Amino acid sequence: MRTTIIEIAERAGVSPATVDRVLNGRSGVRERTREIVQTVARELGYFGPAEAPQSRRVRLDFVLPAGNNSFMRNLRSQLIDEAARHADVQLRIHDVEDWGGGRIGRRLAELRGQTDAIGVVAPDRPEIREELNALAREGVRIATLVSDVPAIDKVGYIGVDNRAAGRLAGLLLGRFLGPAMNRNIALFVGSRAYRGHEEREMGFRSILADEFPDLRITGYAEVGDDREHAYDEMRRILSTGQVDGIYNIGSGNQGIARALREAQLSQRTVFIGHDLTDATRLLLLDRTMDAVIDQNHRVQAREVVRLLVSAVRGTSEQEYPPRLQVVFRENIPLS
Repeated sequence: MRTTIIEIAERAGVSPATVDRVLNGRSGVRERTREIVQTVARELGYFGPAEAPQSRRVRLDFVLPAGNNSFMRNLRSQLIDEAARHADVQLRIHDVEDWGGGRIGRRLAELRGQTDAIGVVAPDRPEIREELNALAREGVRIATLVSDVPAIDKVGYIGVDNRAAGRLAGLLLGRFLGPAMNRNIALFVGSRAYRGHEEREMGFRSILADEFPDLRITGYAEVGDDREHAYDEMRRILSTGQVDGIYNIGSGNQGIARALREAQLSQRTVFIGHDLTDATRLLLLDRTMDAVIDQNHRVQAREVVRLLVSAVRGTSEQEYPPRLQVVFRENIPLS
């Protein structure tokens, strides 16, 4: 059965109407979007029989943080869906909890000789860097996603510019609050062991110092991406005085929102966070959150699978990295 326009649209993350315009050579489509659609159409065999897969399947492993992080759950689901579209990929996902106990390093060590490529979301720690470099020396292709680990031998990083994301959050918070003297800001961090979170904090503090000096960070908490911990810390910060704005760098938005509602402050406090999930979608709709900075888990899954498979096969693929998108109540995407 021939591939349908709807199948191409779902894989490419665009509307069927956009696919129709591309396949029929009509105008009104950005060149980058046109290239993505054409690539997906070729991969799905729309233009004719797909090339026969190479004999051996690519053993592809992903090491992800365990827990109730909504973004990671969505990313995990997208990785499974994306790998299923590649007949030559054998996927395994490893959910690992690590709070300094070395579990991530040990799990990576267990993959020696068992995999062709690894995608990893991990803290930037010496033991993890050493294990990833050891795997790379043995010929395993390595890619980081969401949060980078720079000092390793890898084929690429799939993710957004996290420092720019932090500056964007600061800009939004400053513009929402407007000019006033001494606004109090609460800053929540998931874990500073993740370079991505550290970079977001750097960017946020940088733009506040440059452009919004009257926004003062009077409350600070590292919550480990845990919503219950975030709830307790939000209550603690509220007990110390007024909070005008909140920036949550990682997960835990539901806990912060619950504390705001209990204090009857959900409509009076500007709240900026990350990643469009089922939970943050609802928080935007009821106006508890004012803006969500999204990094598109679907694009990240698609690009990291394509990157790693092409690296193992020795082929070259054009890259379409995820971009930052600000989502407000009025422009929430359908899916």
